[in-house]
Amino acid sequence: MKCRAHSLPALCLLCTVLITPAHAQYQYPFQDPNLPEEVRVTNMVSLMTLDEKVDLLRFRSGVSRLGIPRLGSVEGIHGEAMGGVANWAPNPPIPTTIFPQGIGMAETWDTEVLRQAGAVEGYEVRYIAQNKNYHHTNQLVVFAPNADLGRDPRWGRTEECYGEDPFFNGTMAVAFIKGLQGDHPRYWQTASLLKHFFANSNEDGRDSSSSDFDEQLFREYYSVPFRMGFEEGGARCFMASYNAWNKTPCTVQPVIKNVAMKEWGVDGIICTDAGGYRNLVNQYHYFATTNEAAAACIKAGINHFLDNYRAGVTGALTNKLLSEADLDEAIKGVLRIHVRLGLLDPPTNNPYAVIGTISEPEPWTTPEHKAVARLVTQKSIVLLKNSENLLPLDKTKLKSIAVIGPRANEVLLDWYSGMPPYMVTPLQGITDKVGPGITVSFATNNAYGEAVKIARAADVVIVCVGNHPNGDVTNWAKVALPSYGREAVDRKSITLEDEKLIKQVYRANPKTVVVLISSFPYAINWTQKHVPAIVHMTHCSQEEGNALADVLFGDYNPAGRLVETWPVSLKQLPPMMDYNIRHGRTYMYFKGKTLYPFGYGLSYTTFEYSDLKTSAPTLAKDGSLTVSVNVRNTGNRAGEEVVQLYTKRQKSALEHPIQELRGFKRVAFQPGEQKTVEIPLTAKSLAYWDEAQHGWTVESGVIEVRVGGSSADTRLKSAITVE
Repeated sequence: MKCRAHSLPALCLLCTVLITPAHAQYQYPFQDPNLPEEVRVTNMVSLMTLDEKVDLLRFRSGVSRLGIPRLGSVEGIHGEAMGGVANWAPNPPIPTTIFPQGIGMAETWDTEVLRQAGAVEGYEVRYIAQNKNYHHTNQLVVFAPNADLGRDPRWGRTEECYGEDPFFNGTMAVAFIKGLQGDHPRYWQTASLLKHFFANSNEDGRDSSSSDFDEQLFREYYSVPFRMGFEEGGARCFMASYNAWNKTPCTVQPVIKNVAMKEWGVDGIICTDAGGYRNLVNQYHYFATTNEAAAACIKAGINHFLDNYRAGVTGALTNKLLSEADLDEAIKGVLRIHVRLGLLDPPTNNPYAVIGTISEPEPWTTPEHKAVARLVTQKSIVLLKNSENLLPLDKTKLKSIAVIGPRANEVLLDWYSGMPPYMVTPLQGITDKVGPGITVSFATNNAYGEAVKIARAADVVIVCVGNHPNGDVTNWAKVALPSYGREAVDRKSITLEDEKLIKQVYRANPKTVVVLISSFPYAINWTQKHVPAIVHMTHCSQEEGNALADVLFGDYNPAGRLVETWPVSLKQLPPMMDYNIRHGRTYMYFKGKTLYPFGYGLSYTTFEYSDLKTSAPTLAKDGSLTVSVNVRNTGNRAGEEVVQLYTKRQKSALEHPIQELRGFKRVAFQPGEQKTVEIPLTAKSLAYWDEAQHGWTVESGVIEVRVGGSSADTRLKSAITVE
């Protein structure tokens, strides 16, 4: 056959080579899934116009001309937010599985259950993005987890984080990230984008405030959960926070490139928080114009804006404040995420591409996803007090129950909740649990003496109290009571206003159980002193009532643990804007009397610790060892114990914490069962940041190893020598 394109035989042969099946199926090289990622990304950039590049600096953008699909984002701290209080999705909202608030999921102290929750959420994100019934852009970038540290109980967004300890938060973040992104060696189920980098734990004045502390605290405390999320969890995306660090706004902080990108390997999407770019001009007055601010953001590593950025970026390009080469380098991070999500590859290559495209039930309706929500919620419940073994309640000995309180007959959703497919309130869960043979009466409050009346007539009283996670949603920066907090509002009190109701009910019937449903710690001093039984859980779970009833009536033995120090009073805390935690924050530096310590939680059974061992008496500076301890369930109920490993330096020329969490395991036991629990300890985890050397150093000396049930419950101690 004669080649129509060329008359010479040699050119005809070349044409034949170029159109062989291996090449002809791709219009552009980047479409070939067999090419290296960076080759594909570079090719995409080379084919794009300047306008297309500028357009790619926002979510829900793509390049249709080249077949690069639009990529969107979704909030996902404790379930995909496609509805809810903030109306995250267009009407009508799409139901999704909703778990307890972030702080509640953390109180499980269970990495496997966090991974399961992340996997459920990630699957539902894919389903909605790819199902023909839901016309949403590929909203596969999930804004979760919140890797910030809850250094102060007044922080309005405490509900979103995993607590006050850097190692613990990082460990839980890693688990959730792995669930979201999946375990495929090449493709991601979703892309986890961590919020908010970094030291972002005050709401009042957050758009112009500075979090001030030294580099050692940056390395050893505030950045740890992010570093672990990137290095161990595999996340490659994050959001820059509103605040400044040492007077330099985090949106243009040099640590974005110098540390997050160069040291930790972040090479994906790095976005501003909403309005963060304009705050540089309007709040911080750090730059005179938005052109300068836009250029500085991109040069610092930002490649996505949650803001009206276009005029600033185009102005920066026109005025030579920003080059097209700068823009090219920035958008590569966005395109890498397209590649890793498999958006450019044949669906047959990517196991996640089939989700939502075949005949299957909506995942949030399945027994499997409902069961994970119930399990996470059960595991999140913390038993704070149980004098005289009032709990668990015995249905065979009850004829009447009074359920009282403003939180008893509702499930409250916070600002980052989606819309659950159903919600079970505490009242409903208790009523369903006991059945028709027991009378359940209800009162929201003591108006006209109703609460006292039904309490006095009941065999036992269950009082459900706590904060409202949204307050006045018509006014962004307003809440109803001083102890309430939310995004944009820090708490002004940690005193529970509902203690007045608890006192009234308790005096009417001492057989009172208080269920504190709250987003953060409360100084419930009177309640702790007088009321015989107290449990804590957080808001939002669709299974709130069922899980609570499971615990109250003994079908599930609680083993949740607190993830923050609960102080007796605000007087024990440094000023809110003091970010130097050495001045008395967290269990690592707190020296006063606590109401409840970090890691605290009770069980319906008891545990005995014995035979603490280390696999070696010495630990090389580049080595590791194993700490083991025998734990036995000494009660007559099955239950779980959270075994916690802390270390303390015996002598040091440096200022170190009182003690530091280095490992933990939640372990299930049958009655009388004994298990040997092993927890690894690496020398690397004992390293401190040497500012003079600008690097990590493992100090020689004696380390005390402590094992127990909380930061204040050391059961056994041993010593090792680091050399």
